[in-house]
Amino acid sequence: MDIFWTAIGVAVLLLFFLTMGMWIFAAMMAVSIGSLWLFGDFSADRIGLIFSRILYRASNSWELSAIPLFILMGELIFRSNISERLFKGLVPITSHLPGGILHTNVLGCTLFAAVSGSSAATTATIGKITTQELKERGYDRNLSIGSLAGAGSLGLLIPPSIVMIVYGVQAEVSISQLFMAGVVPGLLIAFLYSCYICFRSWMSPSLTPKAVVSEQTIWQSFVLLLPILLLISIVIGSIYSGIATPSEAAAVGVAATLMLLGFERQLNLRLFIEAFRGTLITTIMVCSLLITATLLSTAMGYLHLPRELAGWIAEQNFSPMVLLFALAIFYIVLGLFLDGISITVMSLPITLPIVLLAGFDPIWFGIFLIIMIELGQITPPVGFNLFVLQSLTGESISRVAWASLPFFLLMCIAAMLVSIWPQIALWLPRFMAG
Repeated sequence: MDIFWTAIGVAVLLLFFLTMGMWIFAAMMAVSIGSLWLFGDFSADRIGLIFSRILYRASNSWELSAIPLFILMGELIFRSNISERLFKGLVPITSHLPGGILHTNVLGCTLFAAVSGSSAATTATIGKITTQELKERGYDRNLSIGSLAGAGSLGLLIPPSIVMIVYGVQAEVSISQLFMAGVVPGLLIAFLYSCYICFRSWMSPSLTPKAVVSEQTIWQSFVLLLPILLLISIVIGSIYSGIATPSEAAAVGVAATLMLLGFERQLNLRLFIEAFRGTLITTIMVCSLLITATLLSTAMGYLHLPRELAGWIAEQNFSPMVLLFALAIFYIVLGLFLDGISITVMSLPITLPIVLLAGFDPIWFGIFLIIMIELGQITPPVGFNLFVLQSLTGESISRVAWASLPFFLLMCIAAMLVSIWPQIALWLPRFMAG
């Protein structure tokens, strides 16, 4: 069968299963089996033999062990009072900046992202404290909601990141280098957000009333921030120093979190049950997507779709920037309907060979991809951060989306900067590698 019609057939199959409301992992498995049977003339025995080997290999990847551990670490912190102390510690520092304690959304999410790895967890944890506080203190509602929606998505970019682990496993690149590559772009986006808050505060001072904080409270804030800073130092420091791999650092982080919560007498049976339940549900979702994505990638390889599509694009002589622009539009559209992990595992079998053929660094492309996924977190109708904020604030999804628009545009600017100057993402991993 002509490769064009094969690609159309696979796309139609996938859309058919998704529109039926089937779970994404089940849809990918059905498409993998159906495409090989319909378009590749594979027998059921041959498909079963191929997939049995793939399932065993994909489910026994050592790198996957980091995923449930980082999720567990975030769940434990989420259910403790560390997040509340994070906000209280940031208030005295941010109140002296133009925009006041609105910056707690940006700085709080940036810090929590460094121990969470999840966008939704970061948004929910910081949002459950800041949204009500900012409302009571008279801060502009749209600016409060929008800054939290944008900054919450940093949970995907600032290491440790679950999506980075997923990408690293699929693309077969160093997860440690991916972690390092996400630091500077993540800080750049946070800086752009804070600059925008300062600008809006300067243009309209009534949006951000000034709070008065004593000098003594400022020094006390560092004590309140100490637990989160300690956990960040342990996790990130163990990776960057070479003491631990990302998987081992996840175990170190969980151990450090348990010791910290035990020292503060916050450990109890209810916290354990809730944290393990949340970890189990999220881990099953992520790993089932990863394994079935491997099946889909294998099926696409047997049908020669990635190779043929990459060859076709090479014949068109697209410039690198035109190709990136097309991929950006492609991922933003996917982000309207799918979550970040689903986007990653479903698209990489097709897009990664094209990107490598165009000469892009796979580490850099991982950061570009994650920024595109972050954009999807704050775009309706399936923007996960928007849903989290809707439940926290009680506002309509349209208002939450409108409030997030300026921060969506700022993230687009960050994506442009990273595309024009790839060293923004690549400098730190190359520096650390010597």
